Amino acid sequence: MSRVDRLVGLARSVAIYHLIPRRQREMRKLYAGFVNAGDIVFDVGAHVGNRTRALAALGCRVIAVEPQPDFARVLRLLFGRSPRVEIVEAAIGASAGKASLSISERTPTVTTVAAEWRDARANEPEFDGVRWNRSLLVDRTTLDLLIARWGMPAFVKIDVEGAEPAVLAGLTHAVPALSFEYVPSAPGEVRACVERVSALGAYLFNWSVGESFKLESETWLSADEMMTALQTPRARHRSGDVYARLSV
Repeated sequence: MSRVDRLVGLARSVAIYHLIPRRQREMRKLYAGFVNAGDIVFDVGAHVGNRTRALAALGCRVIAVEPQPDFARVLRLLFGRSPRVEIVEAAIGASAGKASLSISERTPTVTTVAAEWRDARANEPEFDGVRWNRSLLVDRTTLDLLIARWGMPAFVKIDVEGAEPAVLAGLTHAVPALSFEYVPSAPGEVRACVERVSALGAYLFNWSVGESFKLESETWLSADEMMTALQTPRARHRSGDVYARLSV
């Protein structure tokens, strides 16, 4: 384990997610379309807490879920005294128990519990130079268990590097709205998420590219339309997020 790699990874994440001008304003503008002050929100894969920060600023009660010990400590440092933020140091999956976390200390944003996703990405140019150099056994809970403890969320943000289908497999409630990350080179995971969400309720979909925090479609899309949109050159250019909201 390299202390230098850990410090570099932490510093890079803080700089990328907290220090870029206007990003917090853009995030709040987007999320204001899904939440109101007083709503419960789950930030699954909270990392350094930039989404938690934006959602708390909108007056939400945020349950920030993060399995990486270093980043759970960052969250406690940033939000430990906030009455609006609860920090859960755990992974989320289809069932409760333990999970093996593959950590990339130099690039911790791609740390994952999804071993097949990790192995598939290892040979892709976008992940050139990424090295998962450490593994750690962590606690794992489910979205249903979070709901049982904290109540129904108005919005669930999921960004867990390939484990999104497993996270949604542990959800049996039709929450009002949610988002999950997509990676262009992993369409199977995206389709599994869209199908799982559609099985829970009558959802419509939209999407954003990268860290733009702007919805790409002027109208909300059906599941099939969403999958078609993700095959366009703009969507395939880089990863982003799929958004889903109940239509009724």
